[in-house]
Amino acid sequence: MDVRIQVVLRLIEFDTSVTQDVRAMAERVNLSLSRFYDLFRRETGSGPTQYIRAIRFKKAENLLLTSHLSVKEIANAVGVHDVSHFVRDFEKHFGMSPRRFRRAHDGTYRAGQIANKSQ
Repeated sequence: MDVRIQVVLRLIEFDTSVTQDVRAMAERVNLSLSRFYDLFRRETGSGPTQYIRAIRFKKAENLLLTSHLSVKEIANAVGVHDVSHFVRDFEKHFGMSPRRFRRAHDGTYRAGQIANKSQ
């Protein structure tokens, strides 16, 4: 993988609560915006905005399943400061609200995965 994209991926994964400006990411690794988009998509299979969103959802899912944080606290922790926006996007991604998701998986989270309820 291209070293410049690795640098950006580490930054994104280090702190999803910081709103990532794609232009700033490109400048940080000395790439034009269009070259950055092309290279990022080639290396990750998605654009930077979609990648950040996926990382945020993964982190939100983990926090819902492993913490007692409120939905508002989780939204803030993953870098979304408008709770209604977070809930709407979460529902689109997972097919249910964050609260419903948490209740649906209550007690089924083990070792980093949702356990099969039939076990």
